[in-house]
Amino acid sequence: MIESLQDTPSLILLVFLGIVALLVLVIWSIRRHRSPRLKVDCKASIKDLVPTLAGLTLSTPTHGNSVEVLINGAFWDVLVASIQAARQSVNFETFLWKEGKLGQRMADTLAERARAGIKVRVMLDAQGSQKAGKEAVRQMREAGCRVEFFHKRSIYTVGVLNDRDHRKLVVVDGREAFVGGHCVVDEWLGDAEDGKHFADVSVRLHGPIVHSIQAAFSENWAGETGELFAGDNEFPALEPAGDITVHAAYAKPENSAPAVKILHHTVICLAREKLWIQNPYFIPKVEAVKALGEAVKRGVDVRVLMPSTSGSDNPMVQHAGHRNFEQLLKSGVRLFEYPHTLLHQKAMTVDDVWCAVGSTNFDDRSFDTNDEITLGICDRGITRQINDVFERYVARATEITLEQWQTRNWFERSRASVYYLIHNLL
Repeated sequence: MIESLQDTPSLILLVFLGIVALLVLVIWSIRRHRSPRLKVDCKASIKDLVPTLAGLTLSTPTHGNSVEVLINGAFWDVLVASIQAARQSVNFETFLWKEGKLGQRMADTLAERARAGIKVRVMLDAQGSQKAGKEAVRQMREAGCRVEFFHKRSIYTVGVLNDRDHRKLVVVDGREAFVGGHCVVDEWLGDAEDGKHFADVSVRLHGPIVHSIQAAFSENWAGETGELFAGDNEFPALEPAGDITVHAAYAKPENSAPAVKILHHTVICLAREKLWIQNPYFIPKVEAVKALGEAVKRGVDVRVLMPSTSGSDNPMVQHAGHRNFEQLLKSGVRLFEYPHTLLHQKAMTVDDVWCAVGSTNFDDRSFDTNDEITLGICDRGITRQINDVFERYVARATEITLEQWQTRNWFERSRASVYYLIHNLL
């Protein structure tokens, strides 16, 4: 009898651990999906395959758009002027917002529009924007803005706490949209002229594609608030505003790879001449590493530009990315690291005719877990501008050579392997 009582705490502990393990397994099985096989048998040019890219990513190509590329701190002047001109609604969604000069400027701008009777909705990620500041949030709410936080910690979000809203988008009057990588943090001011200010790229859009971006905002807004908005103030009839074709990837279907993952991986397989990638967190999985090597074999000029550990805001991520550098270099991929500041732009160009701009990092967290948005833009002029950004920074970057990389000591190699094991959590 005494022995059985003594065994009770151990039995309870075992049962508890078993329940925890079962819950983890259930959550994992619900969230898991099959990764796409990176082999596409198609000889057509990416320009002719835009309907395919859009279809595979649960979107549709929209024609008749205008696109303006906005670089570094100049983005904020354009965005603020657009919000100040709003007459019906402003829908604002971002991952990272911190107290500071820029945060106050945005709070003042959004609050002023709300006081003017404009419908202002603000969606902030609960983790990324936990330092937005109570005063800024209070100021916006008291002015009439509706401010909501995505996946706040609670019993109802236990299974999705690791899922973050990493999108950065704004829609004004349902007629104008902004998408890219800019965050509401003072480091995104300036022109990346020093180690204290970051580089980034976003785009301003007019035309039918704005409906798709409004739909992306509506997805998380409805999920958090239950509100469905309708009518011309949010989804007005949109006439052509240019001659550029754009498609948006943002959907996350159950049991299938998210749209942004399919988009980024598919274009590796479709590139025929050039594939230039700019990304702050470049951690390709083994299948992507192989696909990049296959691209080189068929004659594609594959280059990747990223921050070095000294330029990154999260050096551990850069160390994790180093895990597969040797295989990439052996396959002929050219790698460049920028040491001077954080290059935060998430952009790709393919064959000088198609480019992607958005919020998506080239890593498993963005591809498999976060809510993201990336735009595919089929236009030589816009693609040239994105290539110009690449060339601006690669001129001061350091190209990594295979010979140099193979001389790394055991500590550097081990550190890369350790961080790679946990890169989904970084």
